[in-house]
Amino acid sequence: MDKENENTSEIKNEDKTVNEESNSKEEQKEELSQEDKLRETEDKLTRSYAELENQRRRYEKEKDEAYEFGGMALAKECLNLTDNLERSKSSIINDESLEKNNKDKIIEHLDIIYKDILSIFKKNQIDEISALGEKLDPNKHQAMLEIEDAEKEQGTIVQEIQKGFTLKGRLLRPSLVGVSKKPQKNEEKQQKKEKN
Repeated sequence: MDKENENTSEIKNEDKTVNEESNSKEEQKEELSQEDKLRETEDKLTRSYAELENQRRRYEKEKDEAYEFGGMALAKECLNLTDNLERSKSSIINDESLEKNNKDKIIEHLDIIYKDILSIFKKNQIDEISALGEKLDPNKHQAMLEIEDAEKEQGTIVQEIQKGFTLKGRLLRPSLVGVSKKPQKNEEKQQKKEKN
């Protein structure tokens, strides 16, 4: 019986050691698990903070742009005033029923109004796009027609149909222009007419 008791006590001791080892492994797993959870939580917190910071910067940028370019729609509508003034002036100049003295007075008044509008535009950083004599730039100009011109280099703007404007460097509307092209030879013109 003593041997049996010894065996039993040895088995109990072995069980205790196995239990202790498994308990310590479980404790280590639990500790690792807690460390992993802590790292994961820290990572989530860091990412959330970064996301909030990015969103704050984005909102700040959008707010600044809205403040800076919020009047863009109004500015585009105001450009129609300048167009109508130029058309009125041109119409008066071409009207033969008006006396020269009356024409001059009317044109003078229209010029004053036009200059005032351009002055207001300047104060609000709305600038005219220069076009005549320059090379066609698709970022600022829109070609509406081609005009044969042997003296000018091809692609040079020779006519401005409608002025273009920028607001603080951003395009409000492009200049509508006529662009030079090399004249066609008479033979080529004849062939095109025959085809049509």
